[in-house]
Amino acid sequence: MQWKTAKWMVAVGLLCASSLGSTASTYRFNLDPESSSVDAKVAFMGIGNRKAYFPAMRGKVVLSPERMNEIDLDVSIDATQLKAEDGLTTGRLKGKDFFYVAKYPVVRFEGKILSMTSPTAGTVSGELTARGVTRPVNLNLSFSAPPAQADGKDTIRLTGVTTINRRDFGMTAYSLVVGKKVTITIKTKLVPG
Repeated sequence: MQWKTAKWMVAVGLLCASSLGSTASTYRFNLDPESSSVDAKVAFMGIGNRKAYFPAMRGKVVLSPERMNEIDLDVSIDATQLKAEDGLTTGRLKGKDFFYVAKYPVVRFEGKILSMTSPTAGTVSGELTARGVTRPVNLNLSFSAPPAQADGKDTIRLTGVTTINRRDFGMTAYSLVVGKKVTITIKTKLVPG
């Protein structure tokens, strides 16, 4: 009789634990395209930098304050809209030597694992796809408010920074004048949605 009671108590305990886990709050945010921007900075001729700007992006973030090690971050950047400091550079960046936007019009980052390093900062591990090539990338995030305290009703500002090797994505042209390391900065406002 005691054995049956013990089994019943274990079963009830497991049921309660699983139901508690399934009731964790999950909040979805959309990236506000009007308040979002991406820029990429690369060394040029060893004496300065050149920047490219990506004004058109969309995406979403799904997170749970109870499970801050998980995130669903999905950002798509319209590479056809990229702009540089002059028309010649813009044309080259859109061409086959770099982003090849006629064939690969979207740059995408997808992140699933979040490691918080402070209440408002962390690193998301994911994959960046550019020019048809996908590589693992860590994106350093800073939030305007602690995401663990999110209530799903307020907007949150988010900045993400990462550095990639452009050659890993097949962008090998002009290696004597254009650096291989590219620093990418994403700034956006997350709107509950």
